[in-house]
Amino acid sequence: MKADREPNRLPLRAGAMLLLAVAVVFIALGWNSAASSGDESPRDRLAEAGQSAQATATDSPASETTASSPSSAPNSTSAQAGDSPKLCVLNAGTTTGLAQEVSDELKSAGFAIGTDPGNLTTSSVTENTIFYGEGEADAAEKVAEAVPGGASTEARPAAFSRCPGELAVVVVSR
Repeated sequence: MKADREPNRLPLRAGAMLLLAVAVVFIALGWNSAASSGDESPRDRLAEAGQSAQATATDSPASETTASSPSSAPNSTSAQAGDSPKLCVLNAGTTTGLAQEVSDELKSAGFAIGTDPGNLTTSSVTENTIFYGEGEADAAEKVAEAVPGGASTEARPAAFSRCPGELAVVVVSR
């Protein structure tokens, strides 16, 4: 009778050792994450996410030429396409197609869309946000009022390299 049970003990021990090894790895990863969680600010994480998303995104030739042109500061209070910088709408939420929907609504409101709408993988942006460059704060406020569900405005982090020369409209929800 004991001979029948012996072959079953070795795989059980091997499985237990494997589970123990996996648990040790997860504990080490958790410890590392907890120890380094305060080292990086949300802006740094956003910039890192923007750089990795930009590296994986495929830009069309039209968007490359648009992205390289400098933006001009708005001079009037109207939201006409010629008066404000072009917009780059990025979806940082879980709703599929949100960036395209918001882009279409902003276009119909009279804003110029530069780079094609795309996705931004980041957990540091939790609400609709407009990132603006120097001299674009007023234009960002106008765009924020037109974004469905509203948006806050924030100066563009220096390391956020996505959509250069354009107002970055990062949407999370409607």
